Amino acid sequence: MKSFAFAAGALLCAQAFAASSPLDRVYTADQNTNTVSVFSPATNTLLGQIKLGNARPDVLSPLYRGEINVHGLGFSPDHKTLIAISNGSNSVTFIDTATNKVKGKTYIGRSPHEGFFTADGKEVWVVVRGQDYISVIDPLTFTETRRIQTDVGPGMVQFHPNGKLAFVVSSFTPVVDIIDVASHTVVKRIDVVSPFSPFLQFTPDFSEIWMTHKDVGKVTRISTATLEVTGVIDTGLITNHLAFAKVGGEVRAYVTVGGENLVKVYSTGKQPKLLATIATGALPHGAWASDDNTRVYIGLENGDGIQVIDTATNRIVATVAGGMAPQALVYLSNVAPSAEDRSNLGAAVPTSPLPK
Repeated sequence: MKSFAFAAGALLCAQAFAASSPLDRVYTADQNTNTVSVFSPATNTLLGQIKLGNARPDVLSPLYRGEINVHGLGFSPDHKTLIAISNGSNSVTFIDTATNKVKGKTYIGRSPHEGFFTADGKEVWVVVRGQDYISVIDPLTFTETRRIQTDVGPGMVQFHPNGKLAFVVSSFTPVVDIIDVASHTVVKRIDVVSPFSPFLQFTPDFSEIWMTHKDVGKVTRISTATLEVTGVIDTGLITNHLAFAKVGGEVRAYVTVGGENLVKVYSTGKQPKLLATIATGALPHGAWASDDNTRVYIGLENGDGIQVIDTATNRIVATVAGGMAPQALVYLSNVAPSAEDRSNLGAAVPTSPLPK
């Protein structure tokens, strides 16, 4: 893996913004070190890592009991629980965000990818991408309570905040499954342009979902009211994740395009326009916006860390080394008990030496 140099420092913006709270945290799922890296967005520093397993290649012993390929992240509505999905060891790890302690673990089917809590926080749904179902888990007992049949290869699930519908994209089938949450049944299937969709996200007003197509470099928009495709955007090779931020009264989409080492910024109206291209480190993957919309955080899969975008200027203002091969990235507000809290965090697993 290639690592990147630290930025000399955060660039000062001409505009004054509300700073990130010292109690906020950014998390990445680090696939090669099998860690969850914990960052302070207020200071743009790595606070430490939650170790879920050994770094590759030290995962091949017949006596090895740690996790393999820490890949996906989700969280509870109250931000008190983070879940980490390991697709090599078929596990869901439940982490207390106040203490950084593992409080439970559930082993499910082959190669789970991503998971999320329902809007009421009472269930966790995890897509089992290596098979054809969603595992429903009780977050209090950490037991699987049921399975929901889907098309082959579900890639990610997200819930409308009204609690009624779940949207499930696929990594093997060119279809989106719409599931009634109360009955746990598929109520509609929507055809899309390609079979490999690893990620979806709601627009801030929840009127649309935007889903990425990693194989063909596109983003599909679906109306949450009509449950119909409203448009497809050509974005670029290895389109990974995306995040939304409201800037100057307008919502913008920040799309990671791994094959071009770019984040592309789009308007979100009926006819979306490319507003900016932002050069990043190696293979941008995960993306999430801060609650105040002033920053978008990007995980660099081949850069072993994160970069921070100032949404007012579309410039990278910080680069922070982290775990190896970060995949999913999430931003959670008001989770830490104090600004510099490092409870139960280990030192960063060494990666390749940073260039001098």
